[in-house]
Amino acid sequence: MIRPPAWLALTVAAALVTLTPLPATAADGPEQIVNGTFDTGTSPWWSTANTTLRLDGGRLCADVPGGTVNPWDVIIGQDGIPLVKDETYAYSFFGAATPGRVAKALIQLPADPYTQYLSANPELSVSGNDYDYTFTSPVDLPNAQVAFQLGGSATPWRFCVDDISLKGGAEPDVYTPDTGPRVRVNMSGYLPEGPKNATLVTDGTEAVAWKLRKGAEVVATGITTPRGVDGSSGQNVHSIDFGSFTTPGTGYTLEADGETSRPFDLDGGFYERLRTDALKFYYPQRSGIEILDSLRPGYGRPAGHLGVAPNQGDVNVPCQPGVCDYSLDVRGGWYDAGDHGKYVVNGGISVYQVMSAFERAKTEGTFKDGELNIPESGNGVPDILDEARWEQEFLLSMQVPDGRPLAGMAHHKIHDANWTGLPLLPHLDPQRRELHPPSTAATLNLAATAAQAARLFGPYDAAFAERNLSAARKAWAAAKAEPARYAPVTDGVGGGAYEDGNVTDEFYWAAAELYITTGEKEFRDYVLASPLHTADIWQEHGFNWGSTAQLGRLDLAAVPNDLPGRDAVRASVLAGADGYLAIQRAQPYGMPYSPPDFEWGSNSQVLNNAIVLAVAHDLSGEARYRDGVVETMDYILGRNALNQSYVTGYGEVASRNQHSRWYSHQLDPALPNPPRGTLAGGANSGIQDPVAQAKLRGCAPQFCYIDDIESWSTNELTVNWNAPLVWVSAFIAGTTPTVPCEVTYTRHGAWPDGFTTQVTVRNTGTEAIDGWALKWSFLGGQRVDKGWSASITQQGATVTAGNLDWNKKIKPGGSITFGFNGKSSPGANPDPERFLLNGAVCR
Repeated sequence: MIRPPAWLALTVAAALVTLTPLPATAADGPEQIVNGTFDTGTSPWWSTANTTLRLDGGRLCADVPGGTVNPWDVIIGQDGIPLVKDETYAYSFFGAATPGRVAKALIQLPADPYTQYLSANPELSVSGNDYDYTFTSPVDLPNAQVAFQLGGSATPWRFCVDDISLKGGAEPDVYTPDTGPRVRVNMSGYLPEGPKNATLVTDGTEAVAWKLRKGAEVVATGITTPRGVDGSSGQNVHSIDFGSFTTPGTGYTLEADGETSRPFDLDGGFYERLRTDALKFYYPQRSGIEILDSLRPGYGRPAGHLGVAPNQGDVNVPCQPGVCDYSLDVRGGWYDAGDHGKYVVNGGISVYQVMSAFERAKTEGTFKDGELNIPESGNGVPDILDEARWEQEFLLSMQVPDGRPLAGMAHHKIHDANWTGLPLLPHLDPQRRELHPPSTAATLNLAATAAQAARLFGPYDAAFAERNLSAARKAWAAAKAEPARYAPVTDGVGGGAYEDGNVTDEFYWAAAELYITTGEKEFRDYVLASPLHTADIWQEHGFNWGSTAQLGRLDLAAVPNDLPGRDAVRASVLAGADGYLAIQRAQPYGMPYSPPDFEWGSNSQVLNNAIVLAVAHDLSGEARYRDGVVETMDYILGRNALNQSYVTGYGEVASRNQHSRWYSHQLDPALPNPPRGTLAGGANSGIQDPVAQAKLRGCAPQFCYIDDIESWSTNELTVNWNAPLVWVSAFIAGTTPTVPCEVTYTRHGAWPDGFTTQVTVRNTGTEAIDGWALKWSFLGGQRVDKGWSASITQQGATVTAGNLDWNKKIKPGGSITFGFNGKSSPGANPDPERFLLNGAVCR
């Protein structure tokens, strides 16, 4: 998540941004622009030294040099423009570009922090267009600056402008989002056998009839449930439940109150596609590697930040002045968001959730080698782990080397020394790169993810697993020695600060992961002694990079371990899930999230609350929790106040202009939009950026969003927002049925490098089982050595035991028994807890 740069964080202005001309707004105030028609030459207009102002056919023109990086590298402007507080101004001009380009038109403070009162991105054509904007000044200012920022192009071009006018007395422009039909649905679709809910926006307070259509045919009918005024949107709404209809198909629509919804499908497979697309987001987000167009058509680009000019990193990155006297090779990893920074705390929760999605589903074998079409595909390791490793290797590289002050801690982040503008591909970034001071939060993120990686990579790369475990232990010890080394709030130049003044949650999470992986007393005792172990940590706004105790609690409940009092841990997860279900039931839009104000990245927090519901389902087997997860996705995919999907490529109307320096199609048509499966941050009551402040001021929480690339506070993309999308879509796609059976897994003996186990499968159903295959997964790198009374194979950590001819059938009430000798691996070896019999969960 990008925190705003200082010069934007101070912005309190109302700024109107649009890419198409608006109808001219009458304004009767005096003209504020001097010589806007250039009848008397070019004065008092000025330019940066790298271009020259000339008159051509009565227009002011300039040849813009190529090879610049930021928009502000080439500027044409006029100073001394008076603005009056609360006055609404009409600003207009004629602009042209050869060849066509997107420019920036600004009215702003002429000195640091360059507060913008209007920020627009006119798309200039060769023939030229008239552009009209309005804005309301929040300040009295005698010396505002009108500026055209023209830099950032690799090739030269020509800019011409004329008839520049700025007058007060205009009518304020009121932004009204196009929300389409008043029947709001999940535009991607519903599971045929899952919950199906929609929301009707209406002034009516009495129930009305609804119809479900497939083409012209009415296939189901019913009556709406009035819900009153929804606090998160300010709308009067009704709920529609059509869950009893289960016939798969495409092109369904829902009618109510004279409105017809956007089309949707009843499709059992689209969550599998979403899971894959959400994961594919990460490959073009990689730093330090060429993104091959053959693997991601339309998204190929040179490697970023490998020390090839104009890049200055990341192969030998020094610290900020005064922080350290060494440099580190920190190439690789994922770019955090729409900028070029890489942050350990945000990368930590992201890679954790990606690895957690794999860990939950490894018995099912949901994630396979070759499915993501990445460079590592075909290496025998599930692609999801290959992708996670790209980030985890970077996190390991951020650890302070032995023999240095604060050895074992992790540097908080690495990014540019100064902010850059949009668009800017990674390989063109010329800024100096800097390591920022180590922090306790970053160190504990490394400890947690490295401990997790140690057990998950054990079956595939024992050396990498051991390297992670060693780094985790070292980070834990370093964090205990420096328990309060916080990232400074003021460290926000060139990248987000990611400040966190309370790391008790990170300590708890790291201890939990280390205990699960090692089973050691030190970590067990720390977990049990932590006040967070028994606290109510299920906040309404959900968990995030700065609130991570929930990650430890969820893993202690769901990942096999021998923690004393674990039943209480599991009960707490169920209690938290019940709370989120209650919130969801109270919400006419069906999300388990309802704080008074929506926070930055609210969509990820909605999904993180759904993860709690999903773990509750895994622990209990109760369908209501799974249904809660499925209904949560309706909000993300279109059943919301704005009637749009927040996932690129999913739904008839979907986010596609997320804030990014290289997915900048809105600013440069030669660049792509974000890839299919990219989640937008979503509604944010804080509206910290100028675009949102101009268009959304006074918004009800759900309406605090705009799909504009300049709205970094509502429309950002980040690695930690796509991670829960991966987790939740994988959960829905991979939820397996249950079967009546009972498994007893008993270890009869152990020795330094091995163990003996007996497994009994009992048929608790009423029908015979004719042929069986039982699957389970070890925690880490344990392996089956020799088995008896079954045919046993193993892939990674996942074991499959199948019947022999003589024990093929299990009668009702009957059982079979088989056994094996296993080889141990470093760390804990708890009994497996999730067993699949013939592909179904054994309850």
